Amino acid sequence: MALATQHLPLLAAAHGGDPRALEQLLRLTRPDIRRYAQQHCLLSDVDDAVQEALLIVSRKLPQLRVLAAFSGWAIRLVQRECRRLGRLALRYDPYHEEKLEQWLVVHDEAGLRWELAAALESLPAHYREVMLLRDVEELTIEEIAGRTGLTRPNVKSRLHRARALAREYLLGGRPGG
Repeated sequence: MALATQHLPLLAAAHGGDPRALEQLLRLTRPDIRRYAQQHCLLSDVDDAVQEALLIVSRKLPQLRVLAAFSGWAIRLVQRECRRLGRLALRYDPYHEEKLEQWLVVHDEAGLRWELAAALESLPAHYREVMLLRDVEELTIEEIAGRTGLTRPNVKSRLHRARALAREYLLGGRPGG
């Protein structure tokens, strides 16, 4: 995500506090940050990671000491957000890393797929539908709301609950898990 030399004056102006320059800089960097997030985040976390990374850029850009480091810094921000959101999605507790590692070692790729399919199948239909629309069909929250007739907050609530139930199923909420 190297900013072209022609954009260095824009970066300098944004760094200096010019709000229009900052807005334009964010617009220019958004596609690269999104591309990175799509490769490194859970699909469901891409939008949140991009938004949070851009928010941090807008707040902390004046503190960046070396403008040439902007691209690497922005990538590290989205990287950090992907990891943070991934831990939240799995309710990952860094102190129980061994338990997670043991769970992953026991399941090969086919086993993981089977477990995921079983977790999805265990969900009530209204939760499963929202989770499949978001994570398999890659629809936005708005698109899911339009398709299901639910409100945006209701879609988000169901998606959150569906993921929590699937996580519970996968990480030990049932016998053999």
